[in-house]
Amino acid sequence: MYSQYSRSPKFKSMAKRRSPNLMKDGFQTLFSPVCTEASAVPLPPDLNDEIDFPVPEQTTRESQHEQKVSMNLHEGEQDQAAEHTLYNQYEEKIRPCIDLIDSLRALGIEKDLSLPAIAVIGDQSSGKSSILEALSGVSLPRGNGIVTRCPLELKLKKIPNSQEWKGKLSYRNISTDLQHASEVENAIRNAQDVVAGTKGNISGELISLEICSPYVPDLTLIDLPGIARVAMRNQPQDIGEQIKMLIKKIISNKETINLVVVPCNVDIATTEALKMAQEVDPKGERTLGILTKPDLVDIGTEESIISIVQNEVIPLRKGYMIVKCRGQRDIHNKLTLASAIDQERQFFETHKYFSILLDQNKATIPHLAMKLTNELVAHIIKTLPTIENQIREVLQKSVQELQKYRRGTPTVEAEKLAFLTDLIKLFNQDVSRVIRGEEHLFGNEIRLFAKLRKEFQTWGLLLMENADKVQKSIPSKMWKYEDQYRGREFPGFINYRTFEDIIKEQILDLEEPAIVILNNVIRLVEEKFLELTNKHFANFQNLNRAAQARIDVIRNTQAMNAENHIRNQFKMERIVYCQDNIYLDDLNSAKAEILSKDGGKEKISFGSVSDKNAIFIQEMISHTKAYFTAANKRLSNQIPLIILSAVLHDFGDNLQTSMLHLLQEREKLNSLLQEDSEAAKIRNYLSGQVNRLSKAYQCLKDFSCL
Repeated sequence: MYSQYSRSPKFKSMAKRRSPNLMKDGFQTLFSPVCTEASAVPLPPDLNDEIDFPVPEQTTRESQHEQKVSMNLHEGEQDQAAEHTLYNQYEEKIRPCIDLIDSLRALGIEKDLSLPAIAVIGDQSSGKSSILEALSGVSLPRGNGIVTRCPLELKLKKIPNSQEWKGKLSYRNISTDLQHASEVENAIRNAQDVVAGTKGNISGELISLEICSPYVPDLTLIDLPGIARVAMRNQPQDIGEQIKMLIKKIISNKETINLVVVPCNVDIATTEALKMAQEVDPKGERTLGILTKPDLVDIGTEESIISIVQNEVIPLRKGYMIVKCRGQRDIHNKLTLASAIDQERQFFETHKYFSILLDQNKATIPHLAMKLTNELVAHIIKTLPTIENQIREVLQKSVQELQKYRRGTPTVEAEKLAFLTDLIKLFNQDVSRVIRGEEHLFGNEIRLFAKLRKEFQTWGLLLMENADKVQKSIPSKMWKYEDQYRGREFPGFINYRTFEDIIKEQILDLEEPAIVILNNVIRLVEEKFLELTNKHFANFQNLNRAAQARIDVIRNTQAMNAENHIRNQFKMERIVYCQDNIYLDDLNSAKAEILSKDGGKEKISFGSVSDKNAIFIQEMISHTKAYFTAANKRLSNQIPLIILSAVLHDFGDNLQTSMLHLLQEREKLNSLLQEDSEAAKIRNYLSGQVNRLSKAYQCLKDFSCL
C-alpha cells in the first residue's frame, strides 16, 4: 500500500522544496505594504535544493547574503515570471497534501477515524495565541481566563499575490464569509458563544477558520483551550479537568503532531502541557516544543534555554523552536503583526546568546512556519496508506451494517407477506451457508467451522492425554492387584478383570469432558444464529424476538438430544469390545514399540520388586495401549460427528423450518413487521457514514493517481 503512494509523481515531488524569496536580510518577504494586519509568514517552495523531511536545510547568514546578491539580479518581468513559477511549483507539491486532509476533515471523516493534524497546546498565558496570530496574520480572541473555548481548526492557504485576502468561519451547519482580517476575532467569539454558550463553558465541537492569503504558509493547525487551574466567574469548578480531558482526547491520537508551547521564563520540566504530551507520547516521537517570550529570560539563564532548544534537556524527536511574538503591551501600542515579525528577527540577530539559534534555523516565526509545513506534509504522506486501509475497513463494516436496515416495512397490506417471505428466505440462506461452512466473511471474521474445529482439536488432545495417563497409572494398579487381590495365580498372569477395570475407569473419565466440548459447540452455534437474526431482523424487534425464541427452544432440544447420544456412546464404550483382527494388529504394534525403546533393554521396576517379576506390567501396558489406540480413533471421530449432527445440522435445519412456519401466522403479520422506532435514525446515520466514507475513499484514490 505504501508503494502505491510512493510511485505517484506527486509523492516523489513532495521531498523537493523551493528556496525562499529573500529580502536583504536573507529572510522571506513577510508582509505587503497594502495590508499589514493580515500579513503572515509565507512558505514558498525551494527551487534548488532537495531536503529530507521534516527538517529544512540549514542556511547561514553568509549563504543567505549570497542568495540576496543573486536575487537582486532579477528584476521586472523576470521577477514576475520567477514568482509565478515558484507559486506553480508550490501549488503542485505542497498544497494537494494539505488540501486532501482538509477535504477529508470537511467530509466529517474524523467521526470514523483520526486524521493527521498539528494540535497546539499550552498553559494559559504561554504565548500560544501569539504564535497562531503570527502564522495566520490575523488577531485571535484574547483576554483573561479561558479565551479559546472550542477546538479551533486554523486552515491557512497560500494564494497568488494577485488575489485578495479572504476568510471563512464554519461551525455546525453555519458558514460565514469574512472579507477582512479585522472581522476574524469577533466572528470566533460569536461562534464560541453559539457552540459553548456564553457562560465560559468549553465544548469539544470543532470551529473551522479558513484563511486564504498571499502571506500565509500552507498549513492546518488545531488550537486547543489553554490549560487552566482555577475556574473564573460562572465557570464549572471542574473546568480544568474538562479542558485536560478534551486536550488528551485529541493529542492521544497517534496521527496527531503535538505542538507544545512553553514560555522561556518557567521551568519546562514542570509545565502541564509538556507533561500531558509525554503521557500520550512517552518517546517524544510526535512532539515539537516551542519556546516563547525569550525577552523575559532571567539574566544568567540564557545558556540553559539554548540547551533546551538544542534538545539536550528533555529530548524530543522533532526537537524545539524558539520564537518572540507580540506581547500585551505591543498590542496595546498597536504594533502590527508584520512589524512584530520584523522586530523578532532583529531581536535574534542582535542577541548575544540566541543569535546562534537563528543560524541553526531554530528561531523566528518564518523558520517555524517552514518546519511545521514540512512536518505536516511528511506526516500526511507517511500515514496515507494507513488512512486508506482504515477507511476501506470502516466502509466495509458500515455497508454490512446498513444491510440490516436496507428497507422499511411496506405500507400496502398485500405486499407485507411477500416482504416477510423475502426476509425469512434471506435469513434461511445464511443459516444454510453456515451449516455448509460457506458463510460470507468481512474483515477479520472467523468462520464458524474454524471455531468448531478448534474445539474438536481440544477433544483430540484430551484423548491423547488420557492415554498417557493410563500408561502411567498401570504399575500402581497392577501392584495393588498383586498385593490385595491375587489369589492362587502365579505371578505374571494377567487378570482380565483388572484390564477391564482400567479400561472402564479411563473411559468414564472422558465422558464429562465430552459434555464440556458439546456445551462449547452449542454456545458457538447459538451465537452465530443469533448474530444472523440481528443481521436480518435488527429493525424488526418482534420478528427478532420470535426468531430468538425459536433458537432458544431448538437449542435446548438439540442439546438434550446430543447429550443423550454422547452418554449412550460412552455407555457402549464401557462394554469393552474390539474386533480380534484390529485388536491383534494394535497389540503387536504396541509390543514392537516397547521393545524398540533402548534396543529392547528398557525394563520397568516398581518398589523393591525385581525387574524380571515386573515383566507382566509391560504386558498390561501393551494390552491397554492396543485397546485405547482403537478406542481413541473411534471416540476422536464419533463425538464430533454426534455434536455436528445434532447441534449444527439438525439445529440449523429445524430453525429454517420453524422460521417458515411464521409465514402461516397471518394474524401476527403486522406485529412481526413493526419497525423499531430507532431503525430510521440508524439507517440515516449509516447511509451518511457510507456516503462520506465512499467520497473519502475516492479522494484518496484520485490523489494517488496524480
